[in-house]
Amino acid sequence: MNIMVVGRGGREHSIVQKLSESAQVKHIFAAPGNAGIKKGAECINIDENDHESLVAFAKDNQVGLTIVGPENPLIDGLVDRFLAEGLLVFGPSKAAALLEGSKHFAKQIMQKYEIPTAEYQAFSEVEAAKAYIEEKGAPIVVKADGLAAGKGVVVAETEDEALSAVDEMLKHGQFGAASREIVVEEYLAGDEFSLMAFVNGTDVYPMIPAKDHKRALEGDQGPNTGGMGAFAPVADLKDASYETALESIVRPVAEAMVQEGRPFTGILYAGLIETEDGPKVIEFNARFGDPETQVVLPLLENDLEQVVIDVLEGKDPGLEWSNETCAGVVVASKGYPGEYEKGRPLPELSVDEKVFVVHAGTAFADEEYVSSGGRVLLVGSKGSDLAQALDQTYQSLHVFDDSDDFFYRRDIGRSILSSLMHTDKK
Repeated sequence: MNIMVVGRGGREHSIVQKLSESAQVKHIFAAPGNAGIKKGAECINIDENDHESLVAFAKDNQVGLTIVGPENPLIDGLVDRFLAEGLLVFGPSKAAALLEGSKHFAKQIMQKYEIPTAEYQAFSEVEAAKAYIEEKGAPIVVKADGLAAGKGVVVAETEDEALSAVDEMLKHGQFGAASREIVVEEYLAGDEFSLMAFVNGTDVYPMIPAKDHKRALEGDQGPNTGGMGAFAPVADLKDASYETALESIVRPVAEAMVQEGRPFTGILYAGLIETEDGPKVIEFNARFGDPETQVVLPLLENDLEQVVIDVLEGKDPGLEWSNETCAGVVVASKGYPGEYEKGRPLPELSVDEKVFVVHAGTAFADEEYVSSGGRVLLVGSKGSDLAQALDQTYQSLHVFDDSDDFFYRRDIGRSILSSLMHTDKK
């Protein structure tokens, strides 16, 4: 089978890497792909939002299956176009992808079907939003309703910070159409984790949980980003919390979407937090998470192509997972998630059979890799436990230590390790 992966980031590179292991895959196309993806797929110069060209290419090149990676083409209805042409595609319809495309819509679904989440209100008027914040106090969370590349969330520790976020989003249009409406919700305390699942209607096949690090700087400081590192599984997550999340959140929301006439097919991502009252939803995404995918897929022992086909055909894929741990750390351009320079040359990474590299924002120019985005690449490793996986990963990252062009967080997974060591000593 010829397969096409739509997208250009680290998530898509990780999907291509996993598909490359399959003996059933004849040829992989990536649209448009990136410099690293070229090693495992044929990159084609079609933008991921150019629906008509993608459909035409799939027809002309006997593409038997298309996997859509990023959120924008999903929310704009790319899957609907493929289905209308009788093409096999993996991802949610435009109607189902609204679960990610509108935080207000997602909150309405959770409220209607009693899926645990933070208390909230949605606003399109500045003064009403500010009055709500002044009534509730801080800490409090302000979110752009639409897509903002992982940057549309402000966890405000003071009222002034929250009020400023309202001005930026509603008054000054910080995120354009995405922040014409905002959601203001209560701050939830606890440990966050991500739970992704292969879904087809009410059929839900969960993956192992992962933990992402959203803040740009060490100690979980600085602005929110698309993700600065991740690891899987989450060693300190209680089995009961995982089962509760699956049975009270992931399965119910899949069933709710069917009830709403918006059946979900594809990857359902639940960003969750383990509170004193049990797991609650922070957000839903309608696709593989990034960078969680980069540390979850390496632990999947099944053939990814077969898993997707099975799910689409209504069969249980029988997911099997390695008992290892996988960790990954993102290297980002200096200045990210704000302004940054592109075209900066990347140092040569020292990797071995234990360490892998996933490209995100890279290009190839003058016989070397250069940066082309904010999150440039992810360095990852599998180990017998989290400590080993992280040690192997960080050994390879030393080449960036004195860089004026790039930075990475040196504390990915460290708080979990400290907690586990403290528990072991007890």
